[in-house]
Amino acid sequence: MEMATRILAVLGTYRKGGVLDSIVDEVLAGAREKGAETEKIYLLDKHVEFCTNCRSCTQQPGPVRGKCVIEDDMESILTRIEAADALVLGSPVNCGNVTAIFRRFMERLTGYAYWPWTRPAPSGRVKKATKKAVLVTSSAMPGFFVPLATGAINALKMTSKALSARPAGILCVGLSAQIEQVMLSAKTIRRAREMGSRLA
Repeated sequence: MEMATRILAVLGTYRKGGVLDSIVDEVLAGAREKGAETEKIYLLDKHVEFCTNCRSCTQQPGPVRGKCVIEDDMESILTRIEAADALVLGSPVNCGNVTAIFRRFMERLTGYAYWPWTRPAPSGRVKKATKKAVLVTSSAMPGFFVPLATGAINALKMTSKALSARPAGILCVGLSAQIEQVMLSAKTIRRAREMGSRLA
């Protein structure tokens, strides 16, 4: 019997049930329609400390992620990410980039690089993407401005790359500050479900 595709969403939103959360729900619904199993992690609910840049996790060679010396929820999050077949990475735009809570998570992915003190720059431990990812962001500005005027998409792409995932779709939903009650357009729902179906 064939195993169902496991899709994990990691959300850097501060507002559960908001625009970003609703978009991700539609992506996951599209994946479930194709038989996938889905799960969401809200970084808001997790204890994730700041990276101290000690680089202990980058010193040993090999394809296996280096272990962080900080004891918090990050190890269990990464274990679940590594067990997933595909990812959804999402953050609203705050101050021109992903949220601080997503950035904190992003900085803790350093263990996916090999960077001994004798080298001037890091190299990725895994050279080829093994997963697919859908990248999702929401913003008060029109959606088409997000890649042009913010660093959010680049940050999501960098996170995807660190996690050995290649983007299978990017969704930028704009004018979210004008929505008092979350009501996504039919077009947004359709696109989100199509992207979810691609992951499955």
